[in-house]
Amino acid sequence: MNMILQLLLLAVGFVMLVKGADWFVDGAAGIARKFRIPQLVIGLTIVAMGTSAPEAAVSISAALKGSADITIGNIVGSNILNILIILGLASLIVPIAVAKATIKLDMPFMMFITAVLLLLGWDGTVSLGDGLILAGLFIAYIAHLLYDAKKHPDTADIEFIRELSLPKSLMWTVVGLALIILGSDFAVDAATEIARILGLSERFIGLTIVALGTSLPELFTSVMAARKGNADIAIGNIVGSNIFNILFVVGLSALIIPVPFAEAFRIDTLAAIGAGLLLWLFSLRGKLVRWHGAVMLLAYGGYFAYLLLK
Repeated sequence: MNMILQLLLLAVGFVMLVKGADWFVDGAAGIARKFRIPQLVIGLTIVAMGTSAPEAAVSISAALKGSADITIGNIVGSNILNILIILGLASLIVPIAVAKATIKLDMPFMMFITAVLLLLGWDGTVSLGDGLILAGLFIAYIAHLLYDAKKHPDTADIEFIRELSLPKSLMWTVVGLALIILGSDFAVDAATEIARILGLSERFIGLTIVALGTSLPELFTSVMAARKGNADIAIGNIVGSNIFNILFVVGLSALIIPVPFAEAFRIDTLAAIGAGLLLWLFSLRGKLVRWHGAVMLLAYGGYFAYLLLK
């Protein structure tokens, strides 16, 4: 009975995270618009960070509660799942075009910062100093996005944001933030209890169940985009989300509290780099096709089997 309750609480937590992030983005963007902050800046900061809000909330909550394996497992697991499962499924539905800039800059940068995370955590902790390094890289990445978007305004893809009055924007921001906080609390507590009941490690739960739950916005967005014939936006969203997860989420977590990095996560972080490398190699000809998607799904199957055997 307790197991059913914890699964229910976990599902409720995920729903709250997804809806909370959606409402928070609408509200915060509405407030920013009222203060005449350019649409470009809104799209590249508030909207982009909003998609990483579930990962951020869960990781920070887990760190504060001493469930460090969920903190790192959630981020590393989400990044692996984003590439191998989400893009694997999307490219099985329809071939996905890949922008040259994504191949030349974003994918290599994603692999680079994943390697940086591995190096920073090699001593067993992502410390305050490490958080400052990640925060510095995050600021540099945002600056690059803004510069590139202003240089090529015709290619800047700004997500549609609903028009809201200032009172409604404030309300959605507060409600969205409250849902994110409560949802992360539910998700972490339930995931920790499920791990205890099943005798599984928090690392396994963080790398799989929690990672899947916090990646639901990216999953829905990418698969629906593929079905509607807009699959070209899927890769940019996923690569950008993976970069934000490491620089914004892990960086912010480490600035609040030192985040333990267990030795077992070295293999998982290498797997995240490998997933990025596989995506980059498949993208070199400018398109992901169905057999690429099949290989990526098989690769995740192999990784999941490794987790089960550990």
